[in-house]
Amino acid sequence: MPTTTATLPTGTTAPAAPAVPATPAVPATPAPSVHVRALLTWLAVYPAITLAQVLLGPALAGLSVPLRVLVITGLVVPTVVYLLVPALLRARAALLRRRR
Repeated sequence: MPTTTATLPTGTTAPAAPAVPATPAVPATPAPSVHVRALLTWLAVYPAITLAQVLLGPALAGLSVPLRVLVITGLVVPTVVYLLVPALLRARAALLRRRR
């Protein structure tokens, strides 16, 4: 990214000040309370675990319980943390913005 320079009255140059980012037109929604985050997390975790059990249960039936739990949590936890909870937080923010 090229930098621009400004000419000073004495003839020397200095880097130009960075552009100030524009403020968003829609005010940010406040961060959810710990209770709301817990509820949203549960709303993501329960169906994800249930779906994983239904889809993978027969394929993992021959494994011991600790290995089954390892496989299922290895798939469910990243899905919940990186996909489902952020999607629920965005949906909550959109709903709160619409209510204003």
